[in-house]
Amino acid sequence: MSGYQIVVCGSIVPDPLQTLEPVTGPSGPVLKNELMLPAVLDPWAGHALYEAANLAAKTPGSKVWLVSLGPKAKVQQVMMAVGQKVPFELVALDGPAGGFVDAHETAAALADAVKAIPGIDRTKLLVFGGWESASRGAGATLQILGERLEIHDQFQGVDQIAPQADGSLEILERVEGGQHQISVVAGPPALLGWATGNLPEPRNNPQVGMANMRGIMPALQKSKPAKVGTGDLQYLAVTLPKAQRETRVVKNMPTDEIAREIVEWISKD
Repeated sequence: MSGYQIVVCGSIVPDPLQTLEPVTGPSGPVLKNELMLPAVLDPWAGHALYEAANLAAKTPGSKVWLVSLGPKAKVQQVMMAVGQKVPFELVALDGPAGGFVDAHETAAALADAVKAIPGIDRTKLLVFGGWESASRGAGATLQILGERLEIHDQFQGVDQIAPQADGSLEILERVEGGQHQISVVAGPPALLGWATGNLPEPRNNPQVGMANMRGIMPALQKSKPAKVGTGDLQYLAVTLPKAQRETRVVKNMPTDEIAREIVEWISKD
């Protein structure tokens, strides 16, 4: 294999240590003081990025792009930290990054950005992203993106990828019951939605950060506006979950009975 072209799709999200309060804005639901909240790279996308960099480092001739859709100022803030972790080229889209953005519109914007990358070669293309998301947790964005790119070999809940001598890729996917399924795909193009993977977060490397920043700042300056929103979706209400704790200690209770009580408790509202 002469190298992979790995495109990682990852957005920014509010720091999970902050209190997130949904409110209704002029164009629909938003987070209260969203622009004031400190942001981080989506943790799921972070795993995908680190796995992509690891694969690229082991495969000569490979390159990693990070396609990120979010408010330009916030993306710049996050890239100052993420850019010191692993080498990549940023493709920035300027648009909302809240959890209420329609998955179809988001996927369409990301697909257009991927197609516009100069020199992209489908025979070498691997699209990585988070199996889930800390903001766009619809579980559909990445799959729709793959279909728009006409990539039909899609794997979700991935924890490991291993290139084989014949050019194929062995992929470890999570399945029910805490088990993994081993799949083999002939090669690119393929789309992988990553779970947690097996890699720790890389240490900061100032040299990598300086090299990345040479490309990050120009990429942010020429970021294209992405017209994404809620589409035709309508939200009747958005509220914080109720803080409530009712504890009972019960031994040898059948699982069906536990499930029935949980359903009844949820149905009270």
